[in-house]
Amino acid sequence: MNLLTMGDLEVSNILIVESENDKFFIEALINFMNLVNIQISEPICTINEYECIGGIGNLSKKLNGLKARIAKEGNIKKVGIIIDADDKGIEDRKNEIKDIVDNIFSEDNEVKFSIYITHVNGFGELETLLREIKKNESIYADCLNAWQECLPEDKKIKDKEFNKFWVQIYQRYDCCSRKESKQAYKNCNNEISLKEKDIWDFEHKILDELKEFLKNLSED
Repeated sequence: MNLLTMGDLEVSNILIVESENDKFFIEALINFMNLVNIQISEPICTINEYECIGGIGNLSKKLNGLKARIAKEGNIKKVGIIIDADDKGIEDRKNEIKDIVDNIFSEDNEVKFSIYITHVNGFGELETLLREIKKNESIYADCLNAWQECLPEDKKIKDKEFNKFWVQIYQRYDCCSRKESKQAYKNCNNEISLKEKDIWDFEHKILDELKEFLKNLSED
């Protein structure tokens, strides 16, 4: 775990994310941003610690554990939470998270919470965002649109699952060589694609709000 130092006090800024893929993406983005006021340690990246959860349904459990940790250690000053908008929308999702936080932490709590909702035009999730910032041609992945169109209405894949499928095809067939694709589990997986391949446009304006969120969370 990386620690920020404030005088003699070690301060830990914690970022809670939904999934391992969110973790890989945020690590890659922070590395791209080169937030120099934070120490970087492998495999945990610039914001000191990632707590990966399996969706908002597990957030209460995660925060209860965090509350106990804060009471014991007393050195956690900032907690960031990144959750997908999905089909809820930004405001509804934020309010949902705020209610969970308020039910667990009192108003006089000294820990500062900040929330970012991953979205494109108000809805969606990480994979929706990745489709927007893809850097390479996506010939193979885009052909999935025709495949989806030819399916009967009752057989069509939901947008959330379709976007995940699109990202997988983009990573493996549009961005990996034939040689790499023979061991796709090793060379074309989410961690390698997000953190080691230059296939995402981290300068895209759609990331500006998220970058500002990360900068604020990283400050002492």
